[in-house]
Formats: sequence, structure tokens, C-alpha cells
Amino acid sequence: MTYYMTAQEVADYLRVNLRTVYGLAGRDEMPCSRATGKLLFPKDLIDSWVESHISYGHLKLVAPPPIVGGSSDPLLEWALRESGSGLDVQPDGSTVGLERMSAGKAVAAGIHLGSEEKGDDSGNIAAIRNASASDLVLIHWAWRQQGVVLPPDNPKNLKSLKDIVEKQARFIPRQEGAGTQLLFHRLMVESGYSPESANVLPEPALTQTDVALAILDNSADAGFAVESVARRFKLTFVPLHRERFDIACRRRSYFEPPLQKLFALSRSDKFRDHANSLGGYDIEKCGEVLFNR
Repeated sequence: MTYYMTAQEVADYLRVNLRTVYGLAGRDEMPCSRATGKLLFPKDLIDSWVESHISYGHLKLVAPPPIVGGSSDPLLEWALRESGSGLDVQPDGSTVGLERMSAGKAVAAGIHLGSEEKGDDSGNIAAIRNASASDLVLIHWAWRQQGVVLPPDNPKNLKSLKDIVEKQARFIPRQEGAGTQLLFHRLMVESGYSPESANVLPEPALTQTDVALAILDNSADAGFAVESVARRFKLTFVPLHRERFDIACRRRSYFEPPLQKLFALSRSDKFRDHANSLGGYDIEKCGEVLFNR
């Protein structure tokens, strides 16, 4: 359980004056919460923040490239640009992205790796626990609605995975290891079908936008994407699953300016308004620390 300290307790803990604590928190340079109307400081993140400011003398730490890998997400991609984070997106799927970030080849990774149990989205935390790096943090980004996207007029009248299988609709998959592809396999099994029973196209889409474009140009009849993508391209959307999308990073990276700029934007009205305009997002707990190893 996370222990929260008051500003005075932080000042006493760090042996600094109270004004210093308020100044650091006011400039978003120290982790804190304003959820209750007053400043509260998670002790584990204060410890991590102190650790991230250790001077290593002549030891040179190699910074990861300014990339956010993992799963694609429209709200995250917009926020990275809008915040001035300087981070580029390289969508390579949740599994590969987490491995790249753990190996120091990306600053962070967006992941949605729900467990095999229906309705249980603890898979992100389980994946972090099993990752190779030992200093990882998992930050909640949003709950989002995932489902089947179809042409605007839905000419094949597809309303479920059953329809997709029985009518042998051309289904465009995602790359192996992508959270969306894992979800497709899981939901197919739960519906009583093997993933191979669907008419799956041979070439996967690397992003959700690619799925939408394939459907718009009639290269596919159906695919998986989030609601915001369906709304952007005016596609038919059949919701199937509410999932948690989180951001994994190394502890030191969390306190560096790029990610701090991103999460500073996530606390703004501008961010909330944009999430609402995209549709399909619940950002109430965006920025909450889910895991800190």
C-alpha cells in the first residue's frame, strides 16, 4: 500500500525547508498528488525521485533513444506531440515494445496485455513483473474501448465474431505480440472458435490506423481497433472489450523532462477535452502509479 506524506513530512524527510518542497511541487519537478485539494507525496516515488538525481561522477549512463515503443494509441500519440516531449512513436506491439524499453532501446512503451482470465486486466502488471529490467515503473494512461471496426455501411451485416467466422469475412490481423492480436486470440477462444477458423489475411497491420485504412480501401472487411480510430475514420464499431492501456518506463526516465512534460499535459483541461473529442476513453486515473519496482 502506498504511503502518502504531507509537504511538512517531505521537508523533514529530505531535511530541506518547507518552501523548497512547495517550490519543487509547484514547478512539477517533484512527484505529488493534488487529488484531495492539498499536496500529498507518495513516499515510494519521493524515494525514486531522490534516486533519479544521484550524481554518478565520471560514470556515463547511456540514455535511451527518444522513442516511445509498444502499442499504438491515438490519444498518446497526440499528447506526445502536443506536450513538446520530443519523443517519437515507434509502434512495435506491446510485447516487443516492453522488451525494447527494458533493454534501454526506448524511453517508454505503451502496453495493453490483459490476462487470460475474462475481465481481468492485471496482465500489464504481470508483464512488468516478468520483464528483464529491475527498475521499472508502470503508469496508468487510460481505459479504452476495443472492438471490431467495419466499413461505414457494414455491407456484410457483421455484428459479432461469430458473424466474422461464419461469413468468412476478410479479417486483417495485427502483428504477433501486439496486445490487440493477443486480445483477438483470447476473444475468439472465449467465443468457442479457434483463431485459425477466421479468414485471416496473410499481411498484418502494424497500427490501428493501418487497420482502418485497409477497411476503407476494401482490402479487408473487418479488424480490431479502438473506438477513437473508428470514429476518426467514420467506420462502424462493434465494442467487445474495455481494456487498460498503461505506460511502462525505467524509473529514471519517468523523472526526465520528456515524460514529465507528457504527464504534465495529461493533467490539463486541454488533454481532457481532446480525450472526450476522440471518444472511447476514460482518463479519470491517468498518471496513477500502478507499479514501482
